[in-house]
Amino acid sequence: MTVLDRRAARVVLVDRADRTLLLRGGDPARPGLRWWFTPGGGLEAGETPAQGAARELFEETGLRVPWEDLGEPVWHQVTEFSYMGRSYRQDQDFFLVRVNEWKVDTAGFDPEERATIDDHRWWSADEIAASTELIYPAELADLLRRLTAPSASPPPALPSSVPSPPAPSSAPSLPASPSAPSSVPPLPASPPSASPPSASPPFAPSSSPAPSSFGGVV
Repeated sequence: MTVLDRRAARVVLVDRADRTLLLRGGDPARPGLRWWFTPGGGLEAGETPAQGAARELFEETGLRVPWEDLGEPVWHQVTEFSYMGRSYRQDQDFFLVRVNEWKVDTAGFDPEERATIDDHRWWSADEIAASTELIYPAELADLLRRLTAPSASPPPALPSSVPSPPAPSSAPSLPASPSAPSSVPPLPASPPSASPPSASPPFAPSSSPAPSSFGGVV
């Protein structure tokens, strides 16, 4: 079976109550299966992970954050999953964004996201750990606790309304913006898992390139 390699970027969006925003979606090929996941998705041609994360965050939540402000990824993971009958190996980076509060605006959803994403909510680490629902990445509760620990020194929270230019939808291939290294100790990279979407780091494209976007569910 052919496995398509795909690069992606995701955002751990955290509010002042140390909750993170998750979206709920599924795979049209498996209508009975739903799961929760962080905002994010596949990179477009020429995008860096930070640029892709900023674009996806705006499209899926309405929150505009300059990609230069994202800094370095706080976690990196590789995951394997199937979507619409095709197998993917996804290498993705996670970025931390803090807000005091945010009212999610899904006006930026594309048609496929509108068809596959049906809910969103803010979750605490304890709620994630105790839930019997599918939540990806599986390590999210531990990651959220590390990012919100008093010793983590998180970046300043953005205001509820951010008057910044929209993230680029097709940006040139620029290096990620340098920033001070995060003081949050990263979780160990997890081995690939054959499960629905999760989060992961960058891979070299395969001879059969995967589409950059097929809904926020992955």
